[in-house]
Amino acid sequence: MNGRHASPVPQLRVYTPEHARLAAVLLLSGMVITAPWLFQTPEWITRGLVAVGLTLIAVALMMLVQARTRLRARSMAAALLTGFIDKDATATFVCDDDGMIHASNGAALKRFADADTETLAGTLRSILANPSAVLFRLQSRARVDGAAREDIVTRRGHVRLAVHQMQGGSFLWRVEEITDRPTTSRGADAVPIPMLTVGRTGAVLFMNEAARSLIGERVKSTDRLFTSLPVLSGQINTMSTKSGLIEVLVCEKNRSQGRSELYFLQLADNETSVGQASLESLPVPFVKVDPKGTLLSANKLGMHLLGISSCGNLNIGQLMDGLGRPMSDWLRDTADGQASHKSEFLRLTRRDKEVFVQVTLTRVIEEGETVLIAVLNDATELKTLEAQFVQSQKMQAIGQLAGGVAHDFNNLLTAISGHCDLLLLRHDQGDQDFGDLIQIHENANRAAALVSQLLAFSRKQTLQPEVLDVRDTLSDLTHLLNRLVGEKVTLTLSHDPVMRSIRADKRQLEQVLMNLVVNARDAMPQGGEIRIETEAVVLDQPLERNRAVVPAGDWVTVKVSDEGVGISPDKLQKVFEPFYTTKRTGEGTGLGLSTAYGIIKQTGGYIFVDSIKDQGTQFTLFFPVNTQVEAEAAAAITVDATAKPVAAQHGEGVVLLVEDEAPVRAFASRALRMRGYTVLEAESAEDALRTLEDPGLTVDVFVTDVVMPGMDGPSWVREALKTRPDTRVVFVSGYAEGAFGEAEPSVPNSVFLPKPFSLNQLTETVHEQLH
Repeated sequence: MNGRHASPVPQLRVYTPEHARLAAVLLLSGMVITAPWLFQTPEWITRGLVAVGLTLIAVALMMLVQARTRLRARSMAAALLTGFIDKDATATFVCDDDGMIHASNGAALKRFADADTETLAGTLRSILANPSAVLFRLQSRARVDGAAREDIVTRRGHVRLAVHQMQGGSFLWRVEEITDRPTTSRGADAVPIPMLTVGRTGAVLFMNEAARSLIGERVKSTDRLFTSLPVLSGQINTMSTKSGLIEVLVCEKNRSQGRSELYFLQLADNETSVGQASLESLPVPFVKVDPKGTLLSANKLGMHLLGISSCGNLNIGQLMDGLGRPMSDWLRDTADGQASHKSEFLRLTRRDKEVFVQVTLTRVIEEGETVLIAVLNDATELKTLEAQFVQSQKMQAIGQLAGGVAHDFNNLLTAISGHCDLLLLRHDQGDQDFGDLIQIHENANRAAALVSQLLAFSRKQTLQPEVLDVRDTLSDLTHLLNRLVGEKVTLTLSHDPVMRSIRADKRQLEQVLMNLVVNARDAMPQGGEIRIETEAVVLDQPLERNRAVVPAGDWVTVKVSDEGVGISPDKLQKVFEPFYTTKRTGEGTGLGLSTAYGIIKQTGGYIFVDSIKDQGTQFTLFFPVNTQVEAEAAAAITVDATAKPVAAQHGEGVVLLVEDEAPVRAFASRALRMRGYTVLEAESAEDALRTLEDPGLTVDVFVTDVVMPGMDGPSWVREALKTRPDTRVVFVSGYAEGAFGEAEPSVPNSVFLPKPFSLNQLTETVHEQLH
């Protein structure tokens, strides 16, 4: 380690005040021991003073040993620090609290050899304009946090300054120069084309490395660089360089706040006009159009981005859309100089994929004619993120709307189907009204299925999962699927011989498969083959597809493939959106695939789609494999359920019915009374609690709605169970079971009955709770 003061190791600022204390203790011990002989004290006092003196001598010896130990530890720490930083390639200094340099390594002496100063601030003045302020700021942070670091932009590049507080109050400073890191403002240095950033008054604000190499020196204004002003964009200008006058082709790109960027290419002696080769050399996609929008030329990057092979007979309006106003108005305003230099985000009309571009139009004069230069920037990723955010907001809003509509519809359907059940009890099959009642009942069930579909789309339905073998589910569904596909389409099933079980709602899984098969059938109007394949797969690594990540593990896949017309790439990512359909008006609602998506996600699975235009489409469903423990538990539940004794008959028990919808309350009370139960009615939670204030009243079951004005169902039930802990509870709601009280503890001895429910479902649920 080389020090500024020829010190071989850094001074760690740990002094040894023990020397003074050691001398004081020894002096005090000598005075105590010699005092008895000077003052002729009694013998017992003499012995005491001698003992005290000897004790002080022993303490002094211990202090001496401790001081030696500390000095040895400091010596070892200094040697370790020296070996650690002496060969470090980064300039390193050890300074005290005042910034005085105690030591520096070889890299520091080599880098700052010209600095004839003993302070760090003076040493760093060659690279920092105001080093004292920077050092004070970092040192203050190091006192609090133990270390601090800051990246500083200098005229030579980036400097990373780091400081660590050492034991004893010294500071270790490291000065690292990062020469290979471009900054945002200097990112144009990487551009191989000469470029200037010019201010409103013509001052040159920035020159990239290519421009400095071409000109040979730094210039401060355009009047010293160009022989004639203003600079003509799109034309040949004469530039004055250190080696003489040269001809350059200039392209101006307007920026905000009065700044502009000038790109220029040096022309060969035989190159006197603006050619396609010059435009080809530009590192950004450029398109040149006339004020009417006709494409005049484009460089290779521009044609690649637009997805075209030539510019013949093409108009910019044919390649882009989504401006929100006629494209001709935008072109005309720009050509007349009336349009602001604001970029527009447009969608390219490419059929192979969906591409968004940011377009900046600039007016230039070329051979006396006005032309427009369109600078293109691929903004697909930005627009995709924006579309994902908008889609999530839309899905959330539609999901809330679907849940609210489902709740109100379920209340109406409960009253309709319930009173229909009551009427059917009074009519037999020979009655002339029996058929009409059956029609009402069946249509109410169809309406309930539609509401269930809305809840599936919003992922707020109540699932009834069970352990399933996908092969058995498809086997039970095969007859219905064959009827759905018709005679022109062949349905083929292929199963993995080694299949694992899954846990899902069988009815909802069947709905997903039917939706996919019906879509495949509609995609093949002339007939074809639909293949359904099941396979047990093991993912060793997470599978990333379509912004989703399937975790590693055991999965069961179901693939539904067709040979139909396929889906174009620009529409493929929209197929799971609600109300989006490729079918004609009246042939589909656009809810089928969004519903399937909601069911699969709620089950814990994933769904992906692959399609090739005019060749076919394949949907792949991933379901997590059910664990062995769950399978055994489900089997045990099944055995217990089959061994369960026959339940007793209805007729005994007191039911407190709490429902704010009068038609639903009227149906439920009549249904329960018909089965022999004693029913107490309440139209709100507050009425129910007032009813339960009677200590002599016995209630066996609470049947209550979940969402009501005022206090909700779970809240009043928890209050009532404080005094009646053994009472059973049946919650009914048009919402899903998991859509309420998720943050609250579950209510003991309770079950959930979703609306709409039939007469038998209500009475059977109450009966099971009682027995």
